[in-house]
Amino acid sequence: MNRPPHSLDDDSRARFVADGCLTVRTTLPADFHSDLYARIDELFEKEGNPGNNLLPRLPEIRRVFDDPAVAGALESLLGPGYVMNPHRHCHLNPPGSPGQSWHKDCYVFDHNLRHPRFRWVLGFYYPQDVTADMGPTGVLPGQQWYRTISDPDPGKATEREEPLLGEAGTVAIVHFDSWHRAIANQSSRKRYMLKFQFARTAEPDLSGAADGHRSWEESGAVCSDVWRWLGGYGNGPPAGSEEPIGGWVDQLGSSSSPADRARAADHIALSGAAADAVPALARALADEAEPVRLNAAYALAAAEEGPGLLAGRLRREAAASEERATAKTADNAHGTNPTAPAAAHALAVTPGGDEAAAGLLDDGHWLVRASAAGALGNMGPGAALHEAALCAATADEHWWVRRNALEALGRLPGAGDDALEAATRCLRDEDYRVRRNAAIALRHAAAPAAETVPALVEMLRDENRYNRFYAADGLRRLAPVSPEAGACLMDHLFTSRWCPLTTPDSLY
Repeated sequence: MNRPPHSLDDDSRARFVADGCLTVRTTLPADFHSDLYARIDELFEKEGNPGNNLLPRLPEIRRVFDDPAVAGALESLLGPGYVMNPHRHCHLNPPGSPGQSWHKDCYVFDHNLRHPRFRWVLGFYYPQDVTADMGPTGVLPGQQWYRTISDPDPGKATEREEPLLGEAGTVAIVHFDSWHRAIANQSSRKRYMLKFQFARTAEPDLSGAADGHRSWEESGAVCSDVWRWLGGYGNGPPAGSEEPIGGWVDQLGSSSSPADRARAADHIALSGAAADAVPALARALADEAEPVRLNAAYALAAAEEGPGLLAGRLRREAAASEERATAKTADNAHGTNPTAPAAAHALAVTPGGDEAAAGLLDDGHWLVRASAAGALGNMGPGAALHEAALCAATADEHWWVRRNALEALGRLPGAGDDALEAATRCLRDEDYRVRRNAAIALRHAAAPAAETVPALVEMLRDENRYNRFYAADGLRRLAPVSPEAGACLMDHLFTSRWCPLTTPDSLY
């Protein structure tokens, strides 16, 4: 397969799918990083942490993420046209720091339902060398799709930890849902890490797809789905291994080891014979161990009975997990980004799961409806037949349902006039999360509706800082087909222009 220079090869992309992390080095010279380190250090000493204004304050940072090695890796994972989110942060890990507990980041106060089909990544840039004693960022490879680990306390956790090390100029690209932490800095040197966020703006297509089949050491069914989705293959079962499953079915039902039960469910999922184990897999959906539930759910995705069983399980899990969905936990620090239950994960990857998910959009419980809309959103083009139902859901009484329905509409290819009108109407929704996802859903509009540009211009003054960015992004993407959008955007940008040379020491 032909790829542009600096794109990730298949082995590197597969490693990211399995582990949720990889590192690349910029092609920038060493003195660029040392000079930038000195400027960051001076900025912190004189002005403190600039927060989201890190990039406009030090615009040369853009060269790091525009570097061919870094941009090529990001495009390999997020596709062309990916966007840098306006949230960014410089993390200082000083000498003697105790480090952090294991946690997941939030999606800048939006209410995403986490899913293995990643559409966001984190970019961690080190402007100085980072060794094991300097308090690097640590990650837990292969745990990114789980909402629980053995213990958030690093001293008690049993999962394998990998520190992200490297010379100055190293950029670690990390699955947004990865468990990570700052490790204690036991050296005498400061460790700076600049964290940026990047998001996919279009669903994968076959234009750059590799072979849809690959072997995996662990979590084979989940990894296989993410790999095939990343290659643009859509929903479909992995190639059957034709392995006899009788022993695995017995192990799934009788083993006292969660790891053995999870392994058994995964083998069944990859065997091509999941239809012969439906009763055992259905029971495993209620297993106490999350990896068992997830692997069993992905196995059912390959069975004819899968859509109905998974939809039923989604309804029960969502209705029972309202408190968990909004609780502030290690995997959901702000109570805004819960990991969806296993059935919702799997229904999104199930052939025929779109009909089952759409059937839940009128359920009596708001979280069931929101989870169903989220599942349809993770199908991308696979939910195209349900555009009308999703348009109707943008008027749901609960903001989370409206938000997820808009996200799903934004992932449909060639959404029609009704979707355009629904997204435009929601630009003025009372809830900031709905307004944000309405702007995102308009990214690929062929032309604006009558009120699209005026509503986006209003949103440039939104109370939420991130909504203002997505309003500007919406106008930018409409500018080629709407001179009004382009003119409004330029007026806004000239008024709000940041001057990186203006500091407390040099006001004018």
